[in-house]
Amino acid sequence: MGVEIERKFLLAGDAWRTLGEPVLLRQGYLSTDPDRTVRVRIEGGQGTLTIKGRSEGATRGEWEYPLPLLDANELLDRLCQQPIIEKYRRRITFAGNVWEVDEFLGANAGLMFAEIELASEDQAFDKPEWIGEEVTHDKRYFNSSLIRLPFSQW
Repeated sequence: MGVEIERKFLLAGDAWRTLGEPVLLRQGYLSTDPDRTVRVRIEGGQGTLTIKGRSEGATRGEWEYPLPLLDANELLDRLCQQPIIEKYRRRITFAGNVWEVDEFLGANAGLMFAEIELASEDQAFDKPEWIGEEVTHDKRYFNSSLIRLPFSQW
């Protein structure tokens, strides 16, 4: 079983905008059940199917598989809950860690946050100056929640 340990933070300022290359992601959900989230994603011409278990703190089980691009597009258009999530992601290396900064589009336009994946929940890490308040445990920031209650409706 794969394990994901991830923490989320709001952004403070715009210094991150000059870092990393933005890549468009399109993703949708076949299931948003908290016990078994099933996601389809297209990023940079590659499709993936991801299954995640229930979060326990900042940790949850995660399994990810390649998906043919044609199949990923079909699933996003025909079977995934609507609306799908569209966002630009930048991967920014800082102090030996990779931060993923997401800038959302559509009904979630205006929402921006950063995530960092860790080896353990108590792993120490340095934060760039553009990292703000932590929102790891606020379920509104889960991508699977943003299809049910988009940022524009908060």
